Amino acid sequence: MKAAEIQLKYNPKKIDKVKISCSNVAFTTLRNNWNCDTIELYEEFKVMLLNNSNEVLGICNLSKGGITQTMVDIRLLFATALKANAVGIITVHNHPSGKLTPSSSDRQLYKKIKNAADFLDITVLDNLIITKEAYYSFADENE
Repeated sequence: MKAAEIQLKYNPKKIDKVKISCSNVAFTTLRNNWNCDTIELYEEFKVMLLNNSNEVLGICNLSKGGITQTMVDIRLLFATALKANAVGIITVHNHPSGKLTPSSSDRQLYKKIKNAADFLDITVLDNLIITKEAYYSFADENE
């Protein structure tokens, strides 16, 4: 009986690295990598992958949903982080309604992500909720 073979490969692209020093830099970087034509149309969830110097390795689109929610598979989030060799992450999703207040499900998901990250020794630097013009930072609000 043959088993599937798994190979790990890492080919980082040579790009100018953006260093994340605060939530505003994260927001600006993420918004610049978001389709502004859809930010008010449907909800998306992304993860920003960071190296040990808090430089951006990449931004991964994890899910697209409807007007009021999107589903996030924690296993895919961390499979992506591990494959990218990320030491830290910043999670982000938009609220098409334009309201920045986190819902109870936003808070529950963030707690679940933090627990999984702690187990894997990956630092969750922040969780952002964004709109076209503003953001809510869980880290800034000590959540």
